[in-house]
Amino acid sequence: METLAVKSTLDISKIRKQFPILNQQVNGKSLVYLDNAATNQKPQRVINALTAYYEKDNANIHRGIHIRWPSVLRKPMRKRGIMQQFINSKHVEEIIYTWGYRKH
Repeated sequence: METLAVKSTLDISKIRKQFPILNQQVNGKSLVYLDNAATNQKPQRVINALTAYYEKDNANIHRGIHIRWPSVLRKPMRKRGIMQQFINSKHVEEIIYTWGYRKH
């Protein structure tokens, strides 16, 4: 049986550098996180985006008359176009945000 060598262009060290938690050492070895069923680690750009949101945009959408909520609501709506391109959907209206509800 012939085996095929697969050349990977995936730069693991470059990917690891994007996740601050993976810069830790445990027992002298680089931390590896495999419990993605429980939670996923966030890359620095997501952490930065969340920090910016909480510092500048945090508002209760649709439940108050605060001047901030209309501008906060527009941000995810603008992201629908990015998601549309990413999944190659035909119309931006196919991108719908839903609650992450989990029935017990």
